[in-house]
Amino acid sequence: MGAFFTNTSGKDGMKTPRELGPEEFLAREDEFDSVIDARSPAEYALDHVPGAINIPVLSNTERAEVGLINAERSPFDAHRLGAAYVSENIARALHGPLADRPREWRPVVYCWRGGQRSGSLATVLARVGWQTHLIKGGYKAWRRAMLSAMESHVARLGLVVLAGRTGAGKSRILNRMSELGAQVLDLEALAEHRGSVLGSLPGAPQPSQKRFESRLWDMIRRLDPKRPVWVESESRKIGALQVPECLILRMRAAPCVVADVPRPVRAGLLMKDSEHHVAMPAELKRLLETLRPLHGQAVLDTWMRLIDGGDWPAFVERILAEHYDPAYDRSMARNYLSPGHGALTLHVDEGTHPDDMIDALARQAMRAEPAL
Repeated sequence: MGAFFTNTSGKDGMKTPRELGPEEFLAREDEFDSVIDARSPAEYALDHVPGAINIPVLSNTERAEVGLINAERSPFDAHRLGAAYVSENIARALHGPLADRPREWRPVVYCWRGGQRSGSLATVLARVGWQTHLIKGGYKAWRRAMLSAMESHVARLGLVVLAGRTGAGKSRILNRMSELGAQVLDLEALAEHRGSVLGSLPGAPQPSQKRFESRLWDMIRRLDPKRPVWVESESRKIGALQVPECLILRMRAAPCVVADVPRPVRAGLLMKDSEHHVAMPAELKRLLETLRPLHGQAVLDTWMRLIDGGDWPAFVERILAEHYDPAYDRSMARNYLSPGHGALTLHVDEGTHPDDMIDALARQAMRAEPAL
């Protein structure tokens, strides 16, 4: 026991964790074998450092219980109970997910503010002999540093915006471009939403705003600023999530490439993307009701009759003509096609098979990269 609690360093490594400022951690993140989030599972689920594993020193219920005792009885009673729970949970981690870690393993640990929870876990890991680091200020400090770093990274990116009316297959085109070697920043994939009133994905609730921003940072930090980065012509919001101001402003100042796809082809692609709405017409009608103040009773009633009658091709054609196309054209003229942008247009023949069309548009866009 004496060797475990000694403060001296030996051949097994340092015996106390070393603090890292959040900016230093961002610069050295790849040096560590594991990033450990010591917060509760609920805190971790809301957001966490990309790639971090969750080893909670307090469970959700334990954290709530300790907080209640602190408020209703005394900090001493809360600390005593919390210490017992923390000790038990750290012991379980050492017997469980950390049992096979080699002597050379180098973890970095954080909690909410870099205080007692992460400090307790990091101290034990360091005393075992692992080269352990602790993020000073915890998640809160890391998030501030990350947002600042993201703004700097975004400023260096050579963005190219891919535009096109709803149903033009922009996400498919970007995916194909990625397969062909282009750098792509797919905001809708990160936000788990297709970006329109009917853009929610079945069975996939959107992440929190903080989680979206952390995912975005993880993508942006890996992009090569010396090569073009393709991004879709999003509005400020993707579903319920806000695109960071630094990114949306850079997008709106970027060169723009427009995929010009005939409406019948777009209607077919939109039908494929909306199969879950066809399967749940009541939910579709509920979403469409939010558009009644915009389009009026007559237009909405017509849409509802087409849905009730199962005339999906006619419904898709009408919602494209009466809602999506006018709204998209207004947004593009206001945000992306202002004087000086000089958008390049990509064309495809109406009779082209959709799969061939996506490939052809992706290759056209990539051939245009040198001119952009």
